[in-house]
Amino acid sequence: MIQTTGKHRGVKLLAVLNYMTGQILWKEDEQYNAETFLSFLQMVVEAYSEGKIVIVLDNARIHHAKLLQPFLEDYKARLELVFLPPYSPQLNLVEGLGKWLKSDVINNVFFHTVSEIRKKVAAFMQNIALDTQTIIDRLSLRLENDRLTE
Repeated sequence: MIQTTGKHRGVKLLAVLNYMTGQILWKEDEQYNAETFLSFLQMVVEAYSEGKIVIVLDNARIHHAKLLQPFLEDYKARLELVFLPPYSPQLNLVEGLGKWLKSDVINNVFFHTVSEIRKKVAAFMQNIALDTQTIIDRLSLRLENDRLTE
């Protein structure tokens, strides 16, 4: 028996991947709700100040929240949300990022505080950002492998 203390806590990673350049824009938070998602969308349109932005999403309720509607209306010429069919996370490249993060940082590790998790997540994201070609190769290859095994 392994004794542990505290509650199961973690952080939520929000990310967009520019699959052409391998750059990842990300934000992590302890909760993931409509306000958090709206804040992230604002961050995305600021970071990509020109051109069309297409974000691939699952059909989580917060991605359809009424709170988002005024923002989406204001940016409808530049921002498009594409919703995947149910039960198809393999079509979203950012899902591969989550698996990568979990396997390299979180799996089989006990963190005493959320602060520790946040530091490890930030270090991981900063480290992989140094090699955008690896990001492209790893996440694009994952999508291709998933297609071949369907």
